[in-house]
Amino acid sequence: MSRQELILTIEKALGEVLERPVTGLTEETALFDELQLTSLAVLGLLMTVEEATGISVDPEALNIDHLRTVGSFADYVEAALREEEGTP
Repeated sequence: MSRQELILTIEKALGEVLERPVTGLTEETALFDELQLTSLAVLGLLMTVEEATGISVDPEALNIDHLRTVGSFADYVEAALREEEGTP
């Protein structure tokens, strides 16, 4: 999955979770400040991204830095994808 495809997957997942159109995200888009993500929405986002990408997310392993921006969350998902594939 390319970085752009991953950003689009996150964008689609956010639209589903927030139940409103979410478009034009950039890597710098702040999940909490700009999109008003709630803790409940974060759980929905994690489940939706897990389903879309096939990764398994441990919410206990996440920290606020992973969820600051679309880019930081994409970094986390990419690392999880590499781990699932067994590549460093």
